[in-house]
Amino acid sequence: MNQHVIVNADITRGTINRNIYGHFAEHLGRCIYEGLWVGEDSPIPNTQGIRNDVLEALRELRIPVLRWPGGCFADEYHWKDGIGPREQRKRMVNTHWGGIVESNHFGTHEFLLLCELLGCEPYIAGNVGSGTVQEMSEWVEYLTFEGESPMAELRRQNGRDTPWTVKYFGIGNENWGCGGHMRPEYYADLFRQYRTYVRNYGSNRMYKIACGPNIDDYLWMETVMKNAHRFMDAISIHYYTIPGDFWLGKGAATGFPDEEWGITIRKAWFMDELITKHGAIMDRYDPERRIGMIVDEWGTWFDVEPGTNPGFLYQQNTIRDALVAGITLNIFHTHCDRVVMANIAQLVNVLQAVILTEGERMILTPTYHVFNMYKVHQDARLVDTHTLPEGSDDETKEHPTFSVSTSTKAPGRLNISLCNADPQASTEVRLEVRGLNASALRVTGTVLSADVKDAHNTFDAPDTVEPRVFDDFTIEGSMIRATLPRMSVTVLEVSANT
Repeated sequence: MNQHVIVNADITRGTINRNIYGHFAEHLGRCIYEGLWVGEDSPIPNTQGIRNDVLEALRELRIPVLRWPGGCFADEYHWKDGIGPREQRKRMVNTHWGGIVESNHFGTHEFLLLCELLGCEPYIAGNVGSGTVQEMSEWVEYLTFEGESPMAELRRQNGRDTPWTVKYFGIGNENWGCGGHMRPEYYADLFRQYRTYVRNYGSNRMYKIACGPNIDDYLWMETVMKNAHRFMDAISIHYYTIPGDFWLGKGAATGFPDEEWGITIRKAWFMDELITKHGAIMDRYDPERRIGMIVDEWGTWFDVEPGTNPGFLYQQNTIRDALVAGITLNIFHTHCDRVVMANIAQLVNVLQAVILTEGERMILTPTYHVFNMYKVHQDARLVDTHTLPEGSDDETKEHPTFSVSTSTKAPGRLNISLCNADPQASTEVRLEVRGLNASALRVTGTVLSADVKDAHNTFDAPDTVEPRVFDDFTIEGSMIRATLPRMSVTVLEVSANT
């Protein structure tokens, strides 16, 4: 189907918070150990134990914020187990993820070092499910208190004199499920209690995030907002794109049947409905929209790769994942008046990872390339954009196959991201640019596409799916006519050619 897009370059609708491009790293499978942390004695080149190849690739993405240590792991994590000399740290069993021994070699100091090396903000999820108010309070003191106190002294003994700056702090994780199977009324009371002791020390100001609902649990959102909205800065929601059944079989990451392409894309679009409906509930208690919505777990979730530990959640990443990423990020842009952060799950080797590692080798996934192409939208102004379908639509389709978003950071310059999720046909797009005050347009483009539905990169063929220059367009005054390949994500840079 042809698409006619109106881009009103002189009308903006808010700022796309750079934190929408956030990430998530949990003590799960090979995300932390092997993926990020190899230790200082590893033959893999590293900086104080953090592998250099992954660091370099992540810096390219300009990651704004990183969430840690979970996930379900957060509500069984006791932070004092992960400080001090590594050989003396308490070992534990990771009961949530694979039943393996957790060495605690990657703890508070290592995580905050990673954030410093990446130049990103840390987002720490505190333990409400199995922790105590005192434990959480002391962690905040350890992190951010500069004066004389027991926790500040303990931090100094462990080699860190000055406190860190930590802004984002989550009061629990999935407390409706793995974080305690709580009722929303009970969690709302616990949130009010725990957040009282997440104190602001010195110039550090904590942005306190409540645990919000799972998917479309609107009762949870209603109850927690009603009882605790005055005490929160933000509330989270979680949603994973799963073509199958969560318990009976989620579907394969590769080699999937044709119908699962459409199911996956349709379920990716469900994010728009979730944000709209949860946002409407938030508006009743927060009409001024002081409270941010944070989608701190999202992405595709398929069955694990054959032969891997089921508890490690290791899956391949294909052009289908790239389309889910592109469509979802465009949805977040649309809701930038409410969505202030999002954290894709997860950073390395788990679920919709941007990077996969195997020993010394590393590959970039199609999702990585989408984040790299889309980073031009970080902190940009959302530009008013409308789609007017042309021609006869296929009424048998259950979901849109086209998605577009436009932003600007400087007068006379636009970045337009376009997704064609049709697995069969290219899409002809007419982009009518208004309000740019230009006699002519200058356009450059990048595209990520593939010829098969499960095209992916492997350690033996790491460049199967990678961006290339896009030039399948013509310019007629203020009109751009582009042909988007099937199964593609495209970013155009448009500027006034005066």
